[in-house]
Amino acid sequence: MKRILVVGCGDVAQRAIPWLVRRFRVFALVRRPEAADVLRRLGAVPLMADLDDRRSLARLAGIADAVLHFAPPPAQGRTDTRTRHLIAALASRPSLPQHLIYISTTGVYGDCGGAIVDETRPCRPLTPRAARRVDAEHQLREFGRRRGVAVCILRAPGIYAADRLPLARIRRGDPVLSAADDVHTNHIHADDLARLAVLALTRGRGGRAYNAVDDTTLRMGDYFDAVADAFGLTRPPRMSRTEIAQVLPAMTLSFMSESRRMDNRRISRELRVRLRYPTVGAGLLAAQGAHTLDQTHLTDAPESS
Repeated sequence: MKRILVVGCGDVAQRAIPWLVRRFRVFALVRRPEAADVLRRLGAVPLMADLDDRRSLARLAGIADAVLHFAPPPAQGRTDTRTRHLIAALASRPSLPQHLIYISTTGVYGDCGGAIVDETRPCRPLTPRAARRVDAEHQLREFGRRRGVAVCILRAPGIYAADRLPLARIRRGDPVLSAADDVHTNHIHADDLARLAVLALTRGRGGRAYNAVDDTTLRMGDYFDAVADAFGLTRPPRMSRTEIAQVLPAMTLSFMSESRRMDNRRISRELRVRLRYPTVGAGLLAAQGAHTLDQTHLTDAPESS
């Protein structure tokens, strides 16, 4: 494996690329010139193309030995046309990637009533957003079976990091569910998800799905309380499900309608990962340090004249 193609070059990809460029030649698919500049600074070779424009993807065929597919589906519908276009481009020449890693979502399982969920549980998505992810998974699995590509799927829950915390929401005073109505939620630090994707390139099994989650078991309201406490903010108010439906948008409410506790033993056994942030508590402690450092830099900065 010498050449890697990264598709979907957002936050998680940008955390993975510095590790990848020390070992491989990395190509990164981008739509905007300003994003290309960021990726060049990270050491990747930008390729200007758009997953929504199938004709622009022709140059992807045969370019890489492995693909990291981090791009989200379109915002509408129940199918992922972007993944369909990517597969068609990759398959247009006999020289195919040996491995393809896709970051999906734990939302594919739907509402599990707080049950412990491993990767053998059938997918029962409740939202079009999750249905699009299931469609992408099916397309990629079929591509892997038909063309002999080792496809690994990482199902990620809520991704957080020092710069990916709900601080603005907490400061606004947005409510969370009362303890009686609250749902189980799951988390992974963005650094650990990037590392899992990289490990899956060499350790993941073809046709396999992995719950890419940490060891934490929390209800959603407790997570927001923990973030508030870590940064000295007032905990969000609690409301019943009926009350909260009157004040929060439908998208936010959809995340409060599903409850799962994810089993992550497969990433330990097969990917042999030791998470840098095995719990949300560990991640928040690191985030506190990062925010303190940022404030120190601001305090120490000379005043402009």
